Amino acid sequence: MSRYWSKVVQGLTPYMPGEQPKLPNLVKLNTNENPYGPSRQVLDALRAEVGDTLRLYPDPGSDQLRAAIAKRYGLTPPQVFVGNGSDEVLAHVFLGLLKHARPVLFPDITYSFYPVYCGLYEIGFEQVPLNANFEIDINDYLRPNGGIIFPNPNAPTGRLVPLAEIERLLKANTESVVVIDEAYVDFGGTSCVYLINQYPQLLVTHTLSKSHALAGLRVGYATGQAPLIEALNRVKDSFNSYPLDRFAQAGATAAIGDDAYCAAMCGKVVATRTALVAEMQALGFEVLPSAANFIFARLPGRDGAEIAAKLRERSIIVRHFSKPARIADFMRITVGTDEQCAGLVDALRKIV
Repeated sequence: MSRYWSKVVQGLTPYMPGEQPKLPNLVKLNTNENPYGPSRQVLDALRAEVGDTLRLYPDPGSDQLRAAIAKRYGLTPPQVFVGNGSDEVLAHVFLGLLKHARPVLFPDITYSFYPVYCGLYEIGFEQVPLNANFEIDINDYLRPNGGIIFPNPNAPTGRLVPLAEIERLLKANTESVVVIDEAYVDFGGTSCVYLINQYPQLLVTHTLSKSHALAGLRVGYATGQAPLIEALNRVKDSFNSYPLDRFAQAGATAAIGDDAYCAAMCGKVVATRTALVAEMQALGFEVLPSAANFIFARLPGRDGAEIAAKLRERSIIVRHFSKPARIADFMRITVGTDEQCAGLVDALRKIV
């Protein structure tokens, strides 16, 4: 370790993003990217942004984008916060809303960036075990805490907490913020954004990387009542007052306005997911119920890492998590195109 590092940096275990291999001709099913490109309206908006105005700073408040998001959900712009991908939004959430004396609660099997944020900002946390079916049980969160956060659908399991259960949690947990990370909700869930005006402690985060096919543009947002959003703005303006460039703002605004394209893309992914699950179950795989653009699967009696390695030999990359031990035999597989998933099934048939 460098002798110049701070104690915080010395103690960090950084988040490890999904591999982005540079090899050609790969079937890349490891990072939950959308297999289809963004809307034509998005591409037109990006082209229109090329010009002399690039010499000027972008709008620090992303007012046009925030207005578009607010209109989509029946909110007002002061109820919307935008950032450089939902990871940056979540980083501000941890510092601005979840750093308290009591520990933050989140699942033991979930988005692995959560404990990293806690380490970075020195936030106490407790990991709440999923139940035997790898589900989030709301009853386990009905206790004193400094905040609650989990994805819905959860990642990497893909399992969905029903909206009624989210509302039950909100009714019981009124003294701290409840953050619902809805990165994958458009692939089979119901957003709890529409509960925001009823519950002042609710914050909902989204990304345009998945359902809007804009992983390369880096845009995320949060919605909540104005006091929660003001906390995030105070953090943002103490860190980076220009988080979204002109291209990101223009492309994201166009994407938010093209609901029909987003719905059609998500529908195609869901249909492919349904077919993929059936094919893998026919091969003997256990596949958890998924409301996301990925599935979480294992073959009983077989090593998940071994299967993932054999797929890689066939130029197909999936995500394998070695920890915790409960999920060591599972693979998280992104739902690709019909052709990509057919190639995956064919390879698995030969392997197993």
